[in-house]
Amino acid sequence: MADVVAFVMLLAVAAYACAGGTDYGAGFWDLTAGGAERGRRPRWLIDHAMAPVWEVNNVWLVFVLVVMWTGFPLLFQTVFTAMWLPLALAALGMVLRGAGFALRKPSRRLARRRLYGAVFAIASLLTPFFLGAAVGAIATGRIAPGTEASADAWANPASLAFGLLTVAATALLGAVFLSADATRFDAPDLVGYFRLRALAGLVAVALTAVGVLLVTRAEAPHVWHGLTHGAGLALTILSAVLFVATALLVLRGKTHWARFGVVGVVGAAVLAWGIAQHPYLIPTSLSVEQAAGDSETLAWLTVVSVVALLLVAPAVFLLYWLDTHGELEPLTDADVLRPRPAPGDTAGGD
Repeated sequence: MADVVAFVMLLAVAAYACAGGTDYGAGFWDLTAGGAERGRRPRWLIDHAMAPVWEVNNVWLVFVLVVMWTGFPLLFQTVFTAMWLPLALAALGMVLRGAGFALRKPSRRLARRRLYGAVFAIASLLTPFFLGAAVGAIATGRIAPGTEASADAWANPASLAFGLLTVAATALLGAVFLSADATRFDAPDLVGYFRLRALAGLVAVALTAVGVLLVTRAEAPHVWHGLTHGAGLALTILSAVLFVATALLVLRGKTHWARFGVVGVVGAAVLAWGIAQHPYLIPTSLSVEQAAGDSETLAWLTVVSVVALLLVAPAVFLLYWLDTHGELEPLTDADVLRPRPAPGDTAGGD
């Protein structure tokens, strides 16, 4: 039963990495879009693409925390005791990016819009970095039950590599999805704009992934063995194949299909990491069985999780479908099209 609950938690982590990661990636490109005039059109597209779904993506994170806290209380205690600072910074970043995103659009003063936009963009960079750094600390076994809070647990080369890979992966997700959004909003210049950034994201992910694999081989031998054998190896190969397929789709301008490819890349990589750690939740100090709560609690948690997924998952996926098919909040001509001369400046004025 404990293994089943752990696998459900891993699936939720993968879902959050893909859904939430896309939002963080959009914030990354908001940060790098340039000044007010230069970044106006990319930011408009980011605002409208994110608006219908940015809040619901956090459902997966809440689900992960509930399962961890209820099903594996020792894991929850260990992680949040040893790494309270990066996780607190990540939580603060989630709050600030949400506030910045929600407040910048209705603000009438340019200074306030810039302030809220900067908060949203910077938090979109720092939040995935700290989450990735925490994952690096877990994967390399730098924390264990009883570990006290220390910067050594997460401020080290291994955690840095995981944090950078997380940021690169979110940037790739955001660029691919925004390129597809630009296509359905009939903004061809933004299609090319974000396709170029998707290609840059592919390069960044490839480089940082190599760094993470080297760190894993040196500092996490158990995880390395899992990634190079059995199901972990199969998922690693699948992620690599989907990475190449995504690169080809982006190069050929098939942005619609590239979305499925990039989600597969990230999802398969997360699943490979989780399965490679088995039977440990924290290699090699805390196994699934050791961290599991009471058997009756796990049984009820399984039932509640199944019911929740049956009720919530269809609604969430319907929302994603409606959003990606442009059924929720289409851009207006003023948002999508480049500024045109005033009617009085043309030959056919009013």
